[in-house]
Amino acid sequence: MRKDGKLWRHYRMEDERFLRPVEPTVMGSWEAAHSAGQWRRVWSNLHFLARRGQLVPAAIEVDGQFAGQLTLGNIQYGVVSTCWIGYWVYSPFTGMGVASAAVALGVDHAMGNMGLHRVEATVMEDNSASRTVLGRAGFREEGYLQRNLHINGRWQDHILMAITREEVFTAEFKGLIPRKVRAGELQLSSLN
Repeated sequence: MRKDGKLWRHYRMEDERFLRPVEPTVMGSWEAAHSAGQWRRVWSNLHFLARRGQLVPAAIEVDGQFAGQLTLGNIQYGVVSTCWIGYWVYSPFTGMGVASAAVALGVDHAMGNMGLHRVEATVMEDNSASRTVLGRAGFREEGYLQRNLHINGRWQDHILMAITREEVFTAEFKGLIPRKVRAGELQLSSLN
């Protein structure tokens, strides 16, 4: 993922008009928040938190090309056994099911490989694209969080959505990916 820094910066600069309204407020200018130095700080922080087991960062790729980012964060084991999922996809890759596939893979990893019971996401009410992605993955709305995150310069309300292991790992399907493949929503290619 470190090698993706140039594309990360380029994509996020190009997609500012899409990202700024839905992502946490950046300090200073958008350009400064996406400089080469800031990428090194972001990557270093992701790597540090991943080593501590608090976060799983992942690059989203399409045909081997960097296309976005998915993060599993605030990982908690034991009686809570949960994490949150966050993601963004570069605009030329939107509308092709890339985010839906990434979220399904993220949920399957959290529950299958990491053994977590629950994955949560928060989304602004008017972010219909993200609500659709989460809905297609089986997330359900659980609550309304007032003034939850500082987005685009002000505190914004969010809808809390979640999915649990019982909804993902059923007698018929051992994860979201097999379900999406069976439904024809996703095709798996062979790896050489």
